[in-house]
Amino acid sequence: MTRTTSTTTPSQTVGPFFHYALPYDAGSRLVAGDAPGAIRLAGVVLDGDGAPVPDALVEIWHADTDGKFPEQPGIYDEPTGFRGFGRCPTDAEGRYEFVTVKPAGVPTADGDAQAPHISMTVFARGMLRQVVTRVYFDDEPAANETDPLLQQVDPDRVGTLVAARAEGGYRFDVHMQGDRETVFLDVFGR
Repeated sequence: MTRTTSTTTPSQTVGPFFHYALPYDAGSRLVAGDAPGAIRLAGVVLDGDGAPVPDALVEIWHADTDGKFPEQPGIYDEPTGFRGFGRCPTDAEGRYEFVTVKPAGVPTADGDAQAPHISMTVFARGMLRQVVTRVYFDDEPAANETDPLLQQVDPDRVGTLVAARAEGGYRFDVHMQGDRETVFLDVFGR
């Protein structure tokens, strides 16, 4: 009889490589800070224990104040100065902040009205694939009530997708796990 001993498999790290592997020159400014209608979208990325995630990368993309997307996301649209895409690493306290404009709602492929929202992706340590969510606005209750995606979310969890009005814009904290976990969308068909 052969006797085997078990040992612990050594840990392996999958990143994070975000702060040097995914640089983006335009960063977190989708518009100039003094642009008409400029707002701040800021918050904290938190892990399952409620601790800040200091090495996450947050991306957003959305339509402009007229519900239009730039023809080339990431490139300033000349007439409005709106870029449509931004990327921001979290700081040591897990904070991120974007300067952008509040988008207008855009129709679905079927023509149904969507509430104004910002699409968001979060890359973080320990995740093999990023997570995707949406950021809705607490001062759009009528639009939120009829939004096709929000209608599919458990009413007790809708609040995890809604940014709260704050000085100069909105606050949206991302909870990666736990009791207050943000609703994440299955856009990759896992």
